[in-house]
Amino acid sequence: MATFTTVDHPLVADKVRQLRSRTTSNADFLRLAREISRFLAYEAFRDVPVTPTTVDTPVQEGAPAVRIEREYVIVPILRAGLGMSPAVQEVLPHNRLCLVGLRRNETTLRPDVYLDGLPEDLAGAEVVVCDPMLATGGSMDTVLTMLEARGATHITVLCLIAARPGVRVVEARHPDVAIVAAALDDVLNDVGYIVPGLGDAGDRLFGPPVR
Repeated sequence: MATFTTVDHPLVADKVRQLRSRTTSNADFLRLAREISRFLAYEAFRDVPVTPTTVDTPVQEGAPAVRIEREYVIVPILRAGLGMSPAVQEVLPHNRLCLVGLRRNETTLRPDVYLDGLPEDLAGAEVVVCDPMLATGGSMDTVLTMLEARGATHITVLCLIAARPGVRVVEARHPDVAIVAAALDDVLNDVGYIVPGLGDAGDRLFGPPVR
């Protein structure tokens, strides 16, 4: 079964409170999303393999040290995932950014892919998916299916807020995926928003799209 982790830390909880507030500005929301994303990445990759090495400091040559050599494919789901990915790129020293864009099909109510920037071969790759909200699980299911179809087997999902219905979808359909979130909410409303949630993450990060 997929592993689900909430980052249980008072500093994260306080930032989530600010993130949820309806009075938080777009600029502050973006700042908070990035700060929380760093905490998520720290938690998700606490066991990343390291290579022993040495470093010359101002007072000692050859001091013991470690180096991270693994490369990560970071996949923000557009557009809201772009609010998280810069912070994750700062935490993981070797990475490449690959974009996936989804939009809701108002006829089928399922996500349609409008941008597929994934490599054709992801066999053996370490993949990190960034999406602020895991609500119904529909968008995440679509992206995880795309990744797995190209051979990805080591996938970590980072979310600001997850809802139990979306987590259940990922657990059922993608049992090898790890999910790390800053908070877990219980329910969705009748239009699929997480409750209490924080509203539309994309609009709160970047403002409503121009029609």
